[in-house]
Amino acid sequence: MGLWAAVKAERQGIRTLLLDAVRPASGASGGLLGALMPHMPDRFGEKKKFQFDALITLEDEVRRLEAETGLSCGYRRCGRIIPLPKPHLRPIAARHGLDAAEHWRAGDRHFAWRLLDASPDAGWVQPQAGPAGFVHDTLAARVSPRALTAALLAAIHGSHYVQRVDGQRVVSLERDAAVLQTGERIGFGHIIIAAGTGSFALLERLGGAGAVPLVRPLGSAVKGQAALLKADVDPGRPVIFLNGLYVVAHEGGHVAIGSTSEDRFEDGVSTDEQLEGLIARARELSPDLQVASVVERWAGLRPKAVDRDPMVGPHPDCAQVIALTGGFKVSFGLAHRLADAALAALSGQPADMPRSFTLSHHLEVAGMRA
Repeated sequence: MGLWAAVKAERQGIRTLLLDAVRPASGASGGLLGALMPHMPDRFGEKKKFQFDALITLEDEVRRLEAETGLSCGYRRCGRIIPLPKPHLRPIAARHGLDAAEHWRAGDRHFAWRLLDASPDAGWVQPQAGPAGFVHDTLAARVSPRALTAALLAAIHGSHYVQRVDGQRVVSLERDAAVLQTGERIGFGHIIIAAGTGSFALLERLGGAGAVPLVRPLGSAVKGQAALLKADVDPGRPVIFLNGLYVVAHEGGHVAIGSTSEDRFEDGVSTDEQLEGLIARARELSPDLQVASVVERWAGLRPKAVDRDPMVGPHPDCAQVIALTGGFKVSFGLAHRLADAALAALSGQPADMPRSFTLSHHLEVAGMRA
């Protein structure tokens, strides 16, 4: 999210200092999976509409990045296969097909949610995985997390407006300055907090001496584990999703497997038997992966806001401090749109996003305001 904000700021000619505690994308953004999954097409309210529009406009954003930098982002609208393991899921899937026909439209483009009787590719998806059938959705996509973040960094390299400083952690915020771990204070006109799981503590301490204390934390860290396998598979194959397991084909003969969602953990960056269980499930689900070798195991912490939705926008008691965090599992599909909303706050413009995404809403949920 912070990298998208920096790229958009550079395009608008806003002088920006990009501070990172380690280096950009060294946290959860440097993972492996890259699945861009739409919500179910039923009950199509403002949140689902925002996500749908973001997933569509990401195509143009990626094209522009690739044209500007000459780098590939590893993006492809590959679609998704969802096995239906139980009979009661089939009529639900059929209804979702009608919902998609109504809502998944962008201009003259239409994306489908098709109900299938059998696996469309028995080598990729085990036919026995869907005794009640399969869903094929054509809206889902994938991106390479590391390729996309590399392109974002390349887009601001040598910028006249964006300066990068790595290895400097912000430990607290004042109304007009960020305090680093060295004790140095850096003044700002506005500051965008996109520090992943570290964002919540920084934002919780704002509001001045008269602020009502929070009843609940603004957010938490959720550990995710993933793996990268080497397999000779078509990179255009659809993402497979089944009961929290994602299997994502990427370029270069690689397939990403993920991910766990762990609220309790001792080490946020180590892998364990939970990941091995995911890999075993993926091999069982996809015959093409049965002998694929594991080339990387990864773990990291994702920021989950108190009300789960992204947390974006100015602090109600300190408008020069702007949140751009949360997102949990949807950040790669929404970050470019959320960065626009964060930058709009610099000039006091209204945010083009659902109210449940705002920092004000999350503060209410956390108990600061009635």
